[in-house]
Amino acid sequence: MSDTTHADTHVVHAHISPLWQLAGILIALLLLTVATVAVSYANLGNLSILVALLIAAVKGTLVVLYFMHLRYDAPFNALVFSMALLFVALMIGFTLIDSRQYQPNLTPPPAVGNVPE
Repeated sequence: MSDTTHADTHVVHAHISPLWQLAGILIALLLLTVATVAVSYANLGNLSILVALLIAAVKGTLVVLYFMHLRYDAPFNALVFSMALLFVALMIGFTLIDSRQYQPNLTPPPAVGNVPE
């Protein structure tokens, strides 16, 4: 005797995205990749790493939302993803704060022609 009251509990619902939406995400990811390359050539000083990380976070978020279907999933999973992004941002921030602490103690390597014998 089988219980049919829970027959539809694990039904998989496919989220078919329209082609225009996937093409838009593709174009956005390509433009953000071009922006990442442009930032690597631009002289932004200390902001270069921050801008590159922000672009990477946006690209990763687009991939997770649309290609991994987080946009259509339970809101709790979006909360977990948001908290993970916040945690990564905090850890990178703490690392950057710590690196400023010991920067004055570092000595640059000698130039190639000026090596003492």
